Amino acid sequence: MSANNTVIQKSRYTEGSIGLHVLQLSSVMIFGFLAMTLGSLIELYYIGQIGTSALAAVAFMFPLTMALNAFTRGIGIGASTLIAQAMGQSDQQRTSEIVTHCYLLVTTLTVLIAFALSVLSESVLATLGASGEVLNLSTQYSRIWLLGFPAMGLAMVSNGLIRAYGNPTFPGYIMTIAPVIQVLVGPVLIFGWLGIAPMGLNGAGWAFVMGGLAQLALAAYWYLFKARLVYNSLKHFSTNCRQILKVGLPAAATNLIQPVSLGLVTYLLAGFGDEVIAGFGIASRIESVVGMVVIGISTSVVPLVGQNWSAGLVDRVNYSLRICYIGCLAWGATAAVIMWFGADFFVSAINEDAAVMTVAVAFLHIVPLSIGFMGMMTVATHGFNALRRPIPALWLSIARLILVYLPLALIGRALFGYIGVFWATAIANLVLGIISAAWLHRLIATLTSRPDSTTA
Repeated sequence: MSANNTVIQKSRYTEGSIGLHVLQLSSVMIFGFLAMTLGSLIELYYIGQIGTSALAAVAFMFPLTMALNAFTRGIGIGASTLIAQAMGQSDQQRTSEIVTHCYLLVTTLTVLIAFALSVLSESVLATLGASGEVLNLSTQYSRIWLLGFPAMGLAMVSNGLIRAYGNPTFPGYIMTIAPVIQVLVGPVLIFGWLGIAPMGLNGAGWAFVMGGLAQLALAAYWYLFKARLVYNSLKHFSTNCRQILKVGLPAAATNLIQPVSLGLVTYLLAGFGDEVIAGFGIASRIESVVGMVVIGISTSVVPLVGQNWSAGLVDRVNYSLRICYIGCLAWGATAAVIMWFGADFFVSAINEDAAVMTVAVAFLHIVPLSIGFMGMMTVATHGFNALRRPIPALWLSIARLILVYLPLALIGRALFGYIGVFWATAIANLVLGIISAAWLHRLIATLTSRPDSTTA
C-alpha cells in the first residue's frame, strides 16, 4: 500500500457553498472540454484543407471515437461513485484500492478493444455507409487513432477519479495538454512542415496518439507522486471489479446511446452524399464546443451527490441537482442564440463549399435549441449513477433512442430529408431532458423515505 494510507483525506463537498463547489468543479471541466473541442475544431480546419473526402472520412470515424470515449467514461463513473462514497467516509485505504484496481481493469479492457477494432474497423466503417476513397481514408485513420486509445482511455478515467477524490483542478491540465499537442504538432505532420513528409489525414491520427501519451503521463504523475494512491495488492481485485462494473457497465451502456444515435444519424445521412456527411461532421463538431459547457456542469454531479448522499445530506443533494439544471438551461438558451447568429461565420471558417455550408448551417439553427435539455438529461444520468442506481439512466437512454428519436428520424427523413433528421435530435433531447429530471426527483424522494437509504 502507499505510504500515505494513514493520512485521511477528508471529503470536501459535504460542507461549504454548493454553488461555489459547482462553479469550481464545472469551470475546470468546462475549460478542459472547451480546450478539447476547440482543438478538435482546429484540427478539423486542418483536415478541411485536404478536401471533402477527408472531412467525410473523419465524420464516419466520429461515432466510433465517441463510442469508445463513452465506454471508458462509463467504467470511470463506476469507480468514481465508489471513491466518492469512500471519501464521504474518509476512508483513504479504500480509495487507494479502488483507484489502483480501476486502472488495472481499464488498461486490460482498452488494450483488448483497441486490438479488436483495429481488425474490424473497415467493416464497421463500411456498415456506417463509408465507401470508396472515404472508406480507405477513414480505415487508415482509425487504425492509427486506436493506437492511442488505451492511453487516452486511462487519462479520461483518471479525470473522474481525481474529481471524486476531491481535486477539481488537476483534470483540467490532463484534458488541455492533448489538444495543445494536436493543434501545434498536427499541421506539422498533416502538411509536412519542418522537412517532414506530409502525412495527410494520417498525420492527424499520429498527433492524437502523441496527445494521448502526454495525457497518460500527467495522469500517472498524479497517481504515483501527487496523490500517492498505489495499492500493492490484488486482494479484493475481483470484488472491486464487480462493484465497479455494477455501475460502470450500465453507465457505459447509457453513454453509448449517444454515439449509437450519432452512428444512426450518420447512416441516415449517408444516402444524401459526401457533402451532407461533411456538413454534418463540421456542424456536430461546432455544436459540441458549446455543448461541452452543459457536459462540464453535469460532471460536478458525481462528486457532489456521491459525497453528500453518502454523508446523509439529502438537502444538499437536491440543491446540487437544482443548480446544475438551472445552469444547463441558462447556457442552452445562450448557446442557441450564439449558434443562430454565428453559424455562417463558424462554418465558413472551416469549409466554404456551398453544399457543405448549407447542411452545416441548417444543423446549427436546429439542434442547439435543445442543448439545455440535453444537459438536464446528462445531469440526471450522473445523478442516478452517483446514487449507484444506474438502471433508470440506461432505460431512459434506450427510450430516447428507440421510442423517441428513431421514429421521429425515420418520419422526418421521409418527409423533410436531412432537415427532418436534425429536428428529430432536438425534439428527443427536449422530451427526455424533462422526463429524466422528473424520474430522478421521484427516486430521491422514494429512497429518502426508507431507513438507511443513503448507505444502500
